[in-house]
Amino acid sequence: MNKTESAVRLTHIPTGIVVQCQNERSQHKNRAAALKILRARIYERARQEREAEQAAARGEQKKIDFGSQIRSYTLHPQQRIKDHRTDLEVGNVGAVLDGDIDRFIRAFLLQRASAELEGS
Repeated sequence: MNKTESAVRLTHIPTGIVVQCQNERSQHKNRAAALKILRARIYERARQEREAEQAAARGEQKKIDFGSQIRSYTLHPQQRIKDHRTDLEVGNVGAVLDGDIDRFIRAFLLQRASAELEGS
């Protein structure tokens, strides 16, 4: 009985990923199959690294639940807008809805600066 030694082992040196294949009787077919598997694993690793970088760039994200809003706009009984991060309340709803949000931005930046000073 003739036997062939057709197993193939491929190593991707930069990442250290090792793939071996011995499914077929032909060494060429095993090499082609091993290359496909190696490409898939390298692609998957690159995708995971890219996702990790994107997650780090996004930072911490809060869940979108009831009660996790940044601002409340109450228009009917009282005319007020409240920023829940800084506890700033504004009564001039029309101006804020027209784009005058400088007070909210200033309050948030002051709160962030004071938090960084306390953390340092």
